Amino acid sequence: MPWISKKAKAQIRARRKKKEKSTEPSKERKLVDHEDAEPSKNWEVIHKNVVNTVTIPSTVTSKEARKIRKEARRAARKEGRDESLIKFVDENGNALCSDDNNPSNDDVDVLQEDSAENEPPRKKRKKTSFPSINKLLEEAEAAKRAQKEKEKQEAYEQSIPDEIKKSHVALDCEMVGIGIDGKQSALARVSITGWNDEILLDTFVQVPDRVTDFRTHVSGVRAKDIKFTNENAMELHACRRKVAEILKNKILIGHSLKNDFAALMLDHPTLQVRDTARYKPFMRASGRNGGKLRPRKLRDLVKEYAGITIQKEGQAHTSVEDAQATMKLYKKVREQWEKEVEKDIELKKKRKR
Repeated sequence: MPWISKKAKAQIRARRKKKEKSTEPSKERKLVDHEDAEPSKNWEVIHKNVVNTVTIPSTVTSKEARKIRKEARRAARKEGRDESLIKFVDENGNALCSDDNNPSNDDVDVLQEDSAENEPPRKKRKKTSFPSINKLLEEAEAAKRAQKEKEKQEAYEQSIPDEIKKSHVALDCEMVGIGIDGKQSALARVSITGWNDEILLDTFVQVPDRVTDFRTHVSGVRAKDIKFTNENAMELHACRRKVAEILKNKILIGHSLKNDFAALMLDHPTLQVRDTARYKPFMRASGRNGGKLRPRKLRDLVKEYAGITIQKEGQAHTSVEDAQATMKLYKKVREQWEKEVEKDIELKKKRKR
């Protein structure tokens, strides 16, 4: 016998008392003999209060008997009759019911159905996903490899003499648009950093021409930054002389330095230039069967090789940050890069002979 609460038992008892009261003949007569009541309405009330007898054969199983009870109650609800007036009997006319302390299974089913209809729909629990063991092992191995590479890189950088470190600088420039359509670039900011990310030069530059596109969303340059009244903005020719002094006899690192040289109107010896946009291992092949090598974005290279995020979406570029990023990128491959440069120098010497 299923467990049922006291509240449910009280509901069953109240239902049975209601059933007994509704079966009294005096109530039916009063409804019929009432002078003011209309015959059609009286008949509807009598019809709803009539006790329906449902016979359950003794040959059926308990499961089938429960099904018969449920179907009878559903039919009564559809027709608008009181389902508590349904009387279930066996073939001999004996009532099939239980006492108040031990309610029948069909009474419990009805209570469960009523409560299920009134209850709000339950929210499905989200399945908690746990990482697989293989994935955890792979992550652990990747972390170990990264740590080993970091230690190796640090040991290599420590082995480099300070004189060589001082001979390396990184350059990055920010430009604004001039001309009718703003497509022609003019120098607006210059940043030069050293081996250990120290800032050697970071200044805005006064633009002598009329600026038609400040490109603030990319360059971060505003009108007030490059005005002639701004004391922090250098005059163009003075800036060019200062940059030339810093770059003299230095290994210059940068990304797409061709654009920076054009804006500065300067040049630098080819053997002393390390352009991360032109370094073949950093480039990608496009077209059929490999095709032509094309430069990649600095943001993607730094993320892949150095694990650093720069030039975030929705934020303007910072020339200091970009210069420092190119230096970090160069450090990662310096040993191999310098070997390739030495090979190129030897080949050129052989050709001259």
